[in-house]
Amino acid sequence: MTVETHKVVVVGGGITGLSAAYYLQKQAIEQGLEIEITLIEAAHRLGGKIQTLQKDGFVIERGPDSFVSRKNSIQQLARELGIENQLVQSAPGKTHVVVENRLYPIPTESVMGIPTNFASFFTSGTSSWFGKIRTLGDFVLPASTILDDQPLGRFLRRRFGNELVENLIEPLFSGVFAGDIDRLSLKATFPELLAIKQQHRSLIHGLKKKKVSDYRAFDTEKEGLFQTFEGGLETLVQALEKELEKCTILKGIKVEKIEQQRREIELTLNNETSITVDGVIFALPHAKLMPIFEPLGLLHGLKDMPSSSIATVSIVLPESVRAKKSDCTGFVVARNSDFTITACSAAHLKWPSLTPSGKAVYRSFIGRVGDEAVVELSDGEIVKAVLEDLQKLLDIQLILNSQWFPVGKKRCHNIWLVMMNA
Repeated sequence: MTVETHKVVVVGGGITGLSAAYYLQKQAIEQGLEIEITLIEAAHRLGGKIQTLQKDGFVIERGPDSFVSRKNSIQQLARELGIENQLVQSAPGKTHVVVENRLYPIPTESVMGIPTNFASFFTSGTSSWFGKIRTLGDFVLPASTILDDQPLGRFLRRRFGNELVENLIEPLFSGVFAGDIDRLSLKATFPELLAIKQQHRSLIHGLKKKKVSDYRAFDTEKEGLFQTFEGGLETLVQALEKELEKCTILKGIKVEKIEQQRREIELTLNNETSITVDGVIFALPHAKLMPIFEPLGLLHGLKDMPSSSIATVSIVLPESVRAKKSDCTGFVVARNSDFTITACSAAHLKWPSLTPSGKAVYRSFIGRVGDEAVVELSDGEIVKAVLEDLQKLLDIQLILNSQWFPVGKKRCHNIWLVMMNA
């Protein structure tokens, strides 16, 4: 009996598309199915936002730098790909928050800024006494009767007041989701809160009793909560690409049009060719999906979905100009502070094995929802602003030069600079 062959295309060669193609191939093998898989990527490389620079012993990420180690999906994938032995655990450290231009340690045992250790919270300078007392309102306020989804910010402000939200919760959530908490979905970002709200009158009391360790991503003082690979996250991309050698991978090719042809689907490509398949998996950002589906009268709602542009600047410093505040492994910045940087990670402390001895690497982020214009500044202006912020916040003593080279892999006053718009 002839076995029917199914043709499937995965559009998008980022980590989502690569994973989709890998697991589709795996399932086909396990179930004895004949599936021809084609992966189409518009860029000339795979990995999407994952891009690792290795230079003179440094491992510098231009995009994401890690994943939460307590989520087992990537660890399981690493085992299957044979790269589990290359996993690296982040070091413990102390994360800070910048509130009204001052740097404070994040209270210990907080869950995305929600305090569960009151000794640490009440001795912290992150909130005024009025803000701390208002936070306690969570214990006496009646449980909300709204069970449907709602903006995360509105939900949290009602429980804790504006000050805790603006000083702690908002900068932490922005660091994770790069979105506006007053527009982010509660169910999509922190669904556990709805369940806790129904079981307990107080969210703080409920969080103390319930294990929500995945949201303690900034409470790293006792243990590191993240993992990467010895060669950076691009190790995972390369391993997936190697495993997909039986698939057809098209790089530098873009899907421009999709049409239904009876029981099949025809994709028109930008190289004046087309491909007919039985199924398509799209693994693309919503902005790139709209031009494909709008002519069909579909996905109009994607126009109302905002996105933000973020730039990263990694600066390597010699040991002689390391920050005096050496216990700060990273920080996020509240909106009430006057800084260009929105977050920063001391990569040499977070990943000491990935940084040459005697060097310090500060990986800074700029741009957030409502403040995207800053990423349009020139490279020199961005670098200068980042260095000025680091000087003020970490007490780093540098001599700034007004002449800057285009950002890339340039050496300037013993400072290496790498920047990429995401």
